[in-house]
Amino acid sequence: MPPMDWLDDIKWDRDGLVPVIAQERGSGDVLMFAFMNREALAETARLGRAVYYSRSRQRLWRKGEESGHVQQVHEIRTDCDSDVVLLTVTQLGHDPGIACHTGRHSCFFQRLDNGAWTTVEPVLKDPETIYK
Repeated sequence: MPPMDWLDDIKWDRDGLVPVIAQERGSGDVLMFAFMNREALAETARLGRAVYYSRSRQRLWRKGEESGHVQQVHEIRTDCDSDVVLLTVTQLGHDPGIACHTGRHSCFFQRLDNGAWTTVEPVLKDPETIYK
């Protein structure tokens, strides 16, 4: 197993977390934003599948553990300050890929139009049928 010294280069916040952006490999779409702790980032690198840290549940969240909408990780990058992580992923489990718990392709489905938020992406699958 390779050394884990690279984890020491990440600038973790006071709660031991780092912000993470998941970007779709083919389209370049930004799918979601989440957080990882040290264990989640290490497991993501080891498995090649996205593992996040759920602040609301206070535990690791393996993307797709309930929905089946898994993120295969192709590349892990950090920004110039090493305080944000970028994952290049393929969203699996539905075609087209669903990354958002609302059943949409991307969590960034609202756009500001003339001073109001407008939904610009359709629901691909009813969340009631995704989550138990």
